[in-house]
Amino acid sequence: MRLFYAVRVPPEVAARLSEAQRDLRGNWRRVAPDQLHVTLAYLPNVHERDLDALRALGRDVARVVPPFTARLRGTGYFPNEGSPRVWFVKVDAPELDLLAQGLRDGLTARGTAFDDKPFKAHVTLARKKGPAPRVAPRTFDLEWEARNVQLVRSVLHKTGPEYDTVGTYRLAGPRQADNPDTTEPVA
Repeated sequence: MRLFYAVRVPPEVAARLSEAQRDLRGNWRRVAPDQLHVTLAYLPNVHERDLDALRALGRDVARVVPPFTARLRGTGYFPNEGSPRVWFVKVDAPELDLLAQGLRDGLTARGTAFDDKPFKAHVTLARKKGPAPRVAPRTFDLEWEARNVQLVRSVLHKTGPEYDTVGTYRLAGPRQADNPDTTEPVA
C-alpha cells in the first residue's frame, strides 16, 4: 500500500485555493479541492500487516501536539530552478514540524521505510505533466484551525490518485500557554 500521514485542508480554504488554480495553463494537473493536504510523512510501500502499528503511531504522536492554526503564505515551485514539476503554497505552523518529526522518528524506530526528503510544510496545488508556463506568484491570507492528523491510503489511477482515510487522530496535546516547551520533537 501507498500511505501518507497528512493534515487536510478544510473545504472553505480548499475552495479559495481552487480559485487560484484557474490561472494554470498548459499541462498542469490540478489537485482536486477535496484532496488538498499537507503531507507529513510518505510511506510508498507498506504491507497491510503494519497498518495497526501505523495507526497507533498516528494516535500517539497526535496526543502530544495541540490543535494549531495553519497559515497559508505564498506560492512556489519544486524544483525552483529549471523546469518545475510541482506548484505549491507554503504553510506556516511550527506544529507541522513537530508532527512530521514525531511521525518520522516513530517510523524510523519501527524500521518502516518512508520518503526521507526534508520536510517542507506545503500544499501541492498542481503537478506538471508536460510543457506548461509558470503561474505568477500568489500570496494568500488564509488560515484554518488544524484539529487532527490522518493516515491516508493512496491508490493511483490514470485519472489521478484516489485517497481513502484509514485513520483520523485528534490533536490533543496541551496548548502552548499550558506547556511553554512545545519545541521539542515528539516520538
